[in-house]
Amino acid sequence: MDGITEEVIRAAHALRERCSRLLPDLPAPVAHALNPLDYARAPHEEYLRRYSGLGSHTILLGMNPGPWGMGQTGVPFGDVNAVRELLDIRDLPVDQPPNQHPNRPVHGLSSTRGEVSGTRLWGALAELFGTADEIHAHLFVVNHCPLLMYNADGQNITPDKLRGPIADDLLAACDEHLQAVADALGARRVIGVGRYAERRAISVFDGTAIEIDGIPHPSPANPLANRDGGSEWRGIVADKLLSGPPQR
Repeated sequence: MDGITEEVIRAAHALRERCSRLLPDLPAPVAHALNPLDYARAPHEEYLRRYSGLGSHTILLGMNPGPWGMGQTGVPFGDVNAVRELLDIRDLPVDQPPNQHPNRPVHGLSSTRGEVSGTRLWGALAELFGTADEIHAHLFVVNHCPLLMYNADGQNITPDKLRGPIADDLLAACDEHLQAVADALGARRVIGVGRYAERRAISVFDGTAIEIDGIPHPSPANPLANRDGGSEWRGIVADKLLSGPPQR
C-alpha cells in the first residue's frame, strides 16, 4: 500500500469516527441515520485500497449516499452491480447497522436492487475510460458526506436540509475530509456531481490553485439526466471529464 492510499484510508478513519459520534444527535427531520463507513467498512476500504493510488489528480465529488448504492456497498455511487462487476469488489462482509428504517433494509453486496444514479455514473465512466483501473487513473470518486439519513417516512434526507450546531459539526468534518483527500492525491481539479457538491468544493478550495467544475447529477429526479435516454447528460459528462489539466 503506497503513501497516498495510506493517507486516504487514514482520512476515512477520522471521518468515520467523527460522524459516528454525531449520529445520535442529528437534528430533525432526521429520524434514522446510518454510517456506511462503519457497517460497510470492508468494501469501502477495499475501494480506497485498490483505486486511490492509481495516479489521478481529479476528484469526482458526490453529495451523500443513496439507500441502494453506497448505503448497501460503502462505495460512492455504489450501485451493487457496478461494484461487483466493474470494480470487482465482492464477497466482503457488510454488517447490519442499528437504527435502520424498516423500509430501507441493508443487504450489502448481496442486494438485488440497483441504484440508477450509480448505474449511470459508473456506466458513463466505463464508456469514457474503460476498466476500473483506467477510470481511476483519471479520477477518484468521493462523497462529501458519508451518512445515509432518512425521515420517519423513509425519505432520503440530504445534508443541505440540516441546520444547527450538530449540522455545522458534520459539515466541518466532511470539509476537512475532502481537504485531506485532495492533499493526499495532490488534486488539481474537483468536479462536483450536482450543485451541492460543486458548492462544497468551491467553499473548501476557493482561493487555491485547484480547478472547480461540475456536472449534472445523474439522478432520475433530474430531468436533464433522463433526456434522450440520458444521451444529453452523457455528452455533458464526456465534455467535462475529457477536458481539464492532464492527469500525469
